[in-house]
Amino acid sequence: MRLDFNADPVSLARQLLGWTLTVDGVGGFIVETEAYDVDDAASRSFKGRTARNAAMFGPPGHAYVYLIYGLHWCLNVVCRETGHGAAVLIRALAPTHGLNVMRERRRVAKIELLASGPGRVGQALGIDKRLDGLPLDRPPFELLPPIAAIDVASGPRIGITKAADLPWRFGIAGSPFLSRRLG
Repeated sequence: MRLDFNADPVSLARQLLGWTLTVDGVGGFIVETEAYDVDDAASRSFKGRTARNAAMFGPPGHAYVYLIYGLHWCLNVVCRETGHGAAVLIRALAPTHGLNVMRERRRVAKIELLASGPGRVGQALGIDKRLDGLPLDRPPFELLPPIAAIDVASGPRIGITKAADLPWRFGIAGSPFLSRRLG
């Protein structure tokens, strides 16, 4: 099974669910994603390429990392063709690898809170600017295919004010690791 990084962000957001993502051996399976495209007013690529969002316009299958609220590093998977400006935000993981490392980084014991939200994912995995633009198919990253079929739920994106009504947030239905329940 392979991911199609050349797909549109909505398709890739659905495809990524259930895949195991690790950074230096720490991570889990992806349970929640959000899609962003260049013609989407909520996207960081909407106003064009800048030094800060350059990785989002880079090759498909690479990381786009950005800092939100000056506090949290967020990890995205770049998709479509080079130069397009589309990516999928990794919103939540079910932790499976390196739990002690995640607990130390996050300073929480409850497993459901280790990586349930994009800022928590960044902190749990040790994401920072040094990973921006790196390919996701080589160390320190590893992406492994799902081991079971999943039931996908969708709903509107959260934490944004523009184009918030688009149903471009996807998750594994019923997962206790989602940042918020999906309808």
